[in-house]
Amino acid sequence: MSTILETSELPAVFDGVKLAAVAAVLYVIVRCLNLKSPTAPPELIYQDSALARFLLKSCPLLTKEYIPPLIWGKSGHIQTALYGKMGRVRSPHPNGHRKYLTMPDGATATFDLFEPRSEHCTGEDITMVICPGIANHSEKQYIRTFVDYAQKNGYRCAVLNHLGALPNIELTSPRMFTYGCTWEFGAMVNYIKKTYPQTQLIVVGFSLGGNIVCKYLGESQANQERVLCCVSLCQGYSALRAQETFMQWDHCRRFYNFLMADNMKKIILSHR
Repeated sequence: MSTILETSELPAVFDGVKLAAVAAVLYVIVRCLNLKSPTAPPELIYQDSALARFLLKSCPLLTKEYIPPLIWGKSGHIQTALYGKMGRVRSPHPNGHRKYLTMPDGATATFDLFEPRSEHCTGEDITMVICPGIANHSEKQYIRTFVDYAQKNGYRCAVLNHLGALPNIELTSPRMFTYGCTWEFGAMVNYIKKTYPQTQLIVVGFSLGGNIVCKYLGESQANQERVLCCVSLCQGYSALRAQETFMQWDHCRRFYNFLMADNMKKIILSHR
């Protein structure tokens, strides 16, 4: 009799284990996808001025609640991974011309120049001078997407290729790009100013590029001539303080640190 009772209880125990496993998986999915995170409008920090009021009036999207795509839209990790894959298929391929500039120390700086595909809504000649993120260049998906959209809206675009980042461009001096060197970006801006004396500039920097463009504009008042505005996206402010954050496992930060370090090692070793 005892044997029969033990046998009849096994399916119930097994069902309980399956139920617990399913619950654990669902919990992990909810946590990883941030499904319980509330949506909210962006937090805006600005000084009250005529320009700030004009921007808020012209860009109502800044004050609207962000509604992400269902299921995966609240997870930055999945958004990054999906764009990394989908972008390889759907990213536009704007046509540009590569320019080469010889620096005083013998380094060869390169940037890609993309002409506008329509007239700007103001009728003016405006050039975006763009500095990509760490180890990036004009052939990256997010840069191609940005340039394509800017061209359609009447902007000329000049995109700096970080020194040493392009695999088919050899280094001609014993250095590559760094976190604070503005020489190549400055050379590109000077080329644009001389070649297009009538153009106005919009300075754009992504991530590491944000550091470089802000540093460039602050180095000399002459660097600010003909600059309408500067846009810094996802800029870091202190590499030393950020290093402490990147060494944490929370939110997979250390994994991204490994990926960025591995990418830097590949670039350095490719030029050895």
